[in-house]
Amino acid sequence: MLNLEVDLLLFDTTSAFFERDTEESGPGAFRVYGHSKDHRSDLPQVVIGLAVTREGIPVRVWCWPGNTNDMTVLQQVKDDLRGWRLGRVVTVVDRGFASDDNLAYLTRAGGHWIAGERLRDGTADVAQVLSRQGRYQQVRDNLRVKEVRLGQGDATRRFVLCHNPAQAERDRHQREQQLALVAAELERIATLRAKAGQAKATGLGRGRRAAAGEDHLKAECALRDHPSLGRWLRQAPGGRLAIDRAKVRAEARLDGKFLLSTSDPDLSAEDVALGYKNLLEAERCFRDLKTTLELRPVYHHLERRIRAHVLLCWLALLLARVAERQTGHTWRRINMELGRLHLVTLAGPAGRVQHTTALTQPQRELFAATGITPPPRVTSLQPG
Repeated sequence: MLNLEVDLLLFDTTSAFFERDTEESGPGAFRVYGHSKDHRSDLPQVVIGLAVTREGIPVRVWCWPGNTNDMTVLQQVKDDLRGWRLGRVVTVVDRGFASDDNLAYLTRAGGHWIAGERLRDGTADVAQVLSRQGRYQQVRDNLRVKEVRLGQGDATRRFVLCHNPAQAERDRHQREQQLALVAAELERIATLRAKAGQAKATGLGRGRRAAAGEDHLKAECALRDHPSLGRWLRQAPGGRLAIDRAKVRAEARLDGKFLLSTSDPDLSAEDVALGYKNLLEAERCFRDLKTTLELRPVYHHLERRIRAHVLLCWLALLLARVAERQTGHTWRRINMELGRLHLVTLAGPAGRVQHTTALTQPQRELFAATGITPPPRVTSLQPG
């Protein structure tokens, strides 16, 4: 209907939580606890999947129970899209879907994929890619790519190592800030430990000695368990904390880098990198679903009503994307311009008339671009 180019399909999932404290129970429960991508693991949820074209048009939506694992849905997505009888399609998926079974399933019937790889998994393939020498090819001002092939014959795997210099600088700056905080906290802990030793040496009361020793122990535990600073620490044989310099050097090698793999033998390294970056379109769809189109809050109880609610929000998103494509403006700009068009009612002794405000030039252009007939100037007239 929309004459879309679907040679590249982007797929991703998100979660939507419900305004209640307890999940459903029993077999086939739909609103249940799971891994929340909204950081609301305290509330039951459902999982929503979207297939998006490279232009950002959402072409299909799925809805699963809230405890569904991302790894388990890709086969259903592939089977559902097979019914469309599309030609050559390359599916782009994020790291959460890149299991060997999922990728093998995507290659059935001539399909291909572009998948994100986890750089910090420590696998042999990742180690070989990072150690392979070669020059980067400049794609854009903020993106360089380098292709690496591992294996021979039918077992050959194509990897594309991408490097963003601007992101590398941000990663380095963030790491240096965190290391400065860690060093300052370690120095403070050392001071507390020295005070505890001094209290013990001078024979202070047992309560004061215990308090001094407890302070530095609490500080060490808090630093070790810190969600962002604890990763830079190692525990020495004596039990004391120190900065893990090997971890710092390993992370410095990964600044600004992300790794992709693909099964398509014809795509260039540049196309692979740019195709994966189009996953941002899927993320933009989820963001608009949850904010502009107000997918949440959700108060439905029945599964069929939840599915209908998600489907209606997806249809609204589809219309918004079609309008953006036809006009060349964002939906926020379209909504703002057309929101200034009002229906005015005037009443007096002579009667009652309803008419719309005069169209501005931007409003005329929006109506013309979408092929929609503007509303009449006078909508009703009732003599007194």
